[in-house]
Amino acid sequence: MGFLIYFAVLLILPLYAQFKVKSTYKRYSKVRSTSGMTGAQVARTILDAHGLQDVQVVESKGFLSDHYNPMTRIVALSSHNFHEASVAGTAIAAHEVGHAIQHKEAYSFLTIRHKLVPVANISSNASWIFILIGILSTIPEMLLVGIGLLAAGVVFQLVTLPVEFNASSRAMNEMVSLNLIRNEEERHAKKVLNAAAMTYVAAAAVAVLELLRLILIYTGMQRSE
Repeated sequence: MGFLIYFAVLLILPLYAQFKVKSTYKRYSKVRSTSGMTGAQVARTILDAHGLQDVQVVESKGFLSDHYNPMTRIVALSSHNFHEASVAGTAIAAHEVGHAIQHKEAYSFLTIRHKLVPVANISSNASWIFILIGILSTIPEMLLVGIGLLAAGVVFQLVTLPVEFNASSRAMNEMVSLNLIRNEEERHAKKVLNAAAMTYVAAAAVAVLELLRLILIYTGMQRSE
């Protein structure tokens, strides 16, 4: 039973999350927003309402490549969201602007995540070297080093959750208060944002489960010594 749960979380959950976000986006990207505003216009409207005229809105290549870069202060929207007026595009544009607002207000979890980025990138890549050496050579000390490095990446994944949920909450508030969505569109926009959030939840769940599995392997090594 334990193995089945592990398998489900490790493989099925991420696949389901990806399927959910793509299918939900595909559905509501075909629903035209009543405001008639493109994603780029939505982003610009919210940014200007918060005095963020210095933040640029640009087109980004790739499918669902939307993001906010705090280093360049740019909101990048994928082509369809940038040019088209859809409920999905409105929701995603507002979400990315939510990150820009977080940046302006020095939202604590966003600040922590930015500081963790270089640490998480290095530690996550290096961790598996120590983990593989530790497991293959049955040297628990090497495995423990790998676990410690991997834990930094797990912390990053966990800190990402409140950042993303808060950005979505801000997005909903901005869309409603600025009258960018109306009536039934609110429910549709929430579905888009919730589906996107599920991918982060899945990633965090997988990271935590993998860390716990390695800790169990380490404790097993310790007992066998």
